[in-house]
Amino acid sequence: MTTRIAVVSAGLSQPSSTRLLADRLATATARELRAAGGEVELEFVDLRDHARDLADNLLTGFPAPSLRSAIDKVVSADGVIAVTPIFSASYSGLFKTFFDVLEADALAGMPVLTGATGGTERHSLALEHAMRPLFAYLRSTVVPTAVYAASTDWGAHGADQALNNRIDRAAAEFTGLLLGKKAHRPTDPYAETTPFEDLLAANLPR
Repeated sequence: MTTRIAVVSAGLSQPSSTRLLADRLATATARELRAAGGEVELEFVDLRDHARDLADNLLTGFPAPSLRSAIDKVVSADGVIAVTPIFSASYSGLFKTFFDVLEADALAGMPVLTGATGGTERHSLALEHAMRPLFAYLRSTVVPTAVYAASTDWGAHGADQALNNRIDRAAAEFTGLLLGKKAHRPTDPYAETTPFEDLLAANLPR
């Protein structure tokens, strides 16, 4: 069975340390899933590509086709990796806006692995006081280990060992949720409906 992971990155620059962390988390998760005998499909959503469409969606209530496609990738996935830069001790406005435009309960029961990047280690608690409550409100199942990467964590030759260890631990926890709870996501109440003709026939005199 193939596990579909949506990887949401709110990095603004190119190249982006936020996207780099998202890639590392996705790669580690794919490795864990394949080691468990499964297949994995990664679908990346870079929010910087949808910034104007997100603003329009807030004003009109309707997503543009490209944004609709991105939303569908996320809400139909088996799990989500969500990574944001930290601005003013919290997630970015772009990151929050994307999750604001999702329909209610779209991520209920969804396993979510959170990550964040910032200039200094002082912002690491934003994962606990901002991101975790956001996904708790959305009724997602959030991985215990959240991964924060400061500028000094990358080092001269890529991520240092401490960051790699956090990534591996978070990916293992995420994989456990994906394999253990994949079948327990709430079903769409409108996915299987009785045709109107059948409802009408049931009320006709026999």
